[in-house]
Amino acid sequence: MLVALGFLMVATFMALIMTKRMTPLLALIIVPTAFGLFAGAGFGVGDMVMDAVKDMSGTAALLMFAIMYFGIMIDVGLFDKLVAGILKIVGHDPAKVVIGTALLTALISLDGDGSTTFIVVTAALLPIYQRLGMSPVVLTCVAGLTNGTLNIVPWGGPTARAAAALGVDASAIFVPMLPSLGIGLVVIAIFAWQLGLSERRRLHRENPELWGTELGGGTLSNGSKSPAFDGGTSLALLESVATKGDGSETATMHGTVLDPTRETLRPKLFPFNLALTVAIMVLLIVDVMPLSYLFMIGAALALVVNFPRVSDQVKMIAAHSQEIIAVVSMVLGAAVLTGVLSGTGMVDAMSQWLVEVIPDSMGPFMAVLTGLISIPATFLMSNDAFYFGILPVLSEAGAHYGIDAVDMARASITGQPVHMQSPLVPAILLLVSLARVDLGDHHKKVLWRAVVVSLVMLASGVLFGAIRMG
Repeated sequence: MLVALGFLMVATFMALIMTKRMTPLLALIIVPTAFGLFAGAGFGVGDMVMDAVKDMSGTAALLMFAIMYFGIMIDVGLFDKLVAGILKIVGHDPAKVVIGTALLTALISLDGDGSTTFIVVTAALLPIYQRLGMSPVVLTCVAGLTNGTLNIVPWGGPTARAAAALGVDASAIFVPMLPSLGIGLVVIAIFAWQLGLSERRRLHRENPELWGTELGGGTLSNGSKSPAFDGGTSLALLESVATKGDGSETATMHGTVLDPTRETLRPKLFPFNLALTVAIMVLLIVDVMPLSYLFMIGAALALVVNFPRVSDQVKMIAAHSQEIIAVVSMVLGAAVLTGVLSGTGMVDAMSQWLVEVIPDSMGPFMAVLTGLISIPATFLMSNDAFYFGILPVLSEAGAHYGIDAVDMARASITGQPVHMQSPLVPAILLLVSLARVDLGDHHKKVLWRAVVVSLVMLASGVLFGAIRMG
């Protein structure tokens, strides 16, 4: 009975959010409540849910203050000079432009918001791609890969969901996965360099009279030397090479979160903001204090120093309230689902059933299986459906083989590079729309690379001991 009710509850929840009959937040609250009452929990549902809320309070605090902190750092201009530096370094060499795309995406992805990242990246780099005649599919491929990989930061969606669903600390999931994240980013850098070299060769091949037939430069029809992608390419040449645009496009941050005219800029406080951010990142890695408290202190210091006036502090908090409410409310809503699943005994019954179904020889590999399942599962369904509907059951089954919930959580986030390419993710639809790229063309170039990055992260997680076997 409990097994049937549990799977039916998960299926109902997933169906409602995937068919857009109900928002994930409302489904997280209403569906488990209805099934909990039907299972005979009565008014005891309230106690089940509140116990789960207490367990998730640390994750909710982390998300709230991490989102606020990075939002403030973007507002005050911490990343502006870094973005300008990246744009200056890439010059007009296609290979460097693609590497710069990965660097810029990684930098802006720290705020945990894919839509903001893609708006900034396309505003800064799409004009350069257009002027050089580079394929914008390369831009969407590298940006999508990088953002999907960095989506596992503890204030991002999947790690927060995994922490909420399994009742573990988000930093306990993320910090041991840092080596895997680093290796994943190295793989992306290799892919980016290869794509950049491919674009460089294509431009030489399609325009030999302009770029020369050799990668080191050649001779134009008028006897002058071609620029050899050394950053000294003339504007006239760039305009003639462009396959899209009329040559008048320029990179601009106007209208984005990096608008150079925004009132929140604090250029004189750049050293302080940089030092504060570096200190937080160091403390995050060494793990000497709770991550939620770390970002509480960071956000408070950032507000007091950058915005001494109380009225300005209120404005800055309100400016990021929409993102904070959307994420934190989701975590608290998840307490209803996890509370009912555990309080009624549904998750125990479901996991016991899975243990009986899964061959004993495969049991010790449940964490790896979870990582492999996450690759297609998070592409075909939302993170809410996977982390709140499927992961708790897999985790409880893994517990029967001695696999800790935190290991299952770490394995589950390795599929995020693939998840970010899903048409179910609004941010990726925004990216391809801004870059004027067909989603099918994007998938042809990005999907197999995303699978490779996910598998590398999973394998390195096992190798470094972050994902343990039973």
